Amino acid sequence: MKTEIEHALLILKKGGLILYPTDTVWGIGCDATNPDAVDKVFQLKKRSDEKSLICLVNDFRMLNEYVENVPEVAYDILKYAKKPTTIIYDDPIRVAENIIAEDNSLAIRVTKDEFCKKLIQRFRRPLVSTSANISGEKTPQSYAEIDPLILEGVDYVVNLH
Repeated sequence: MKTEIEHALLILKKGGLILYPTDTVWGIGCDATNPDAVDKVFQLKKRSDEKSLICLVNDFRMLNEYVENVPEVAYDILKYAKKPTTIIYDDPIRVAENIIAEDNSLAIRVTKDEFCKKLIQRFRRPLVSTSANISGEKTPQSYAEIDPLILEGVDYVVNLH
């Protein structure tokens, strides 16, 4: 896993796209603070940039770095959630403008996945996380179901499948 994190970090730092396993499905990821990288995600997915994207953070400390005011109830929800839980927050800060929804909100998940936590911790920034499919197509539930266009369109595929 350490080697995979190192390879993914090199790509993320250059503004590239990675394909990686998350706590839900295989995702396309990039630096959530880099608008050019976010644009590449929209282009690869053939997705309207009017739609927002989800971000992954590794812990509550990082959540507080990218949301102006985290409601207290969010901590309780996340603390007791048994499954991956994404919450929509108002007033995100320090992220790329093109991942913020029109109503100035952003969906963020504090990941519990070991690989994602370690990668984000090393990267020190949130990651975009969006399903590894062309917009409107079925979300792949396994690596084998990922469209070849997605595989060819990313800069690095994390080898944990």
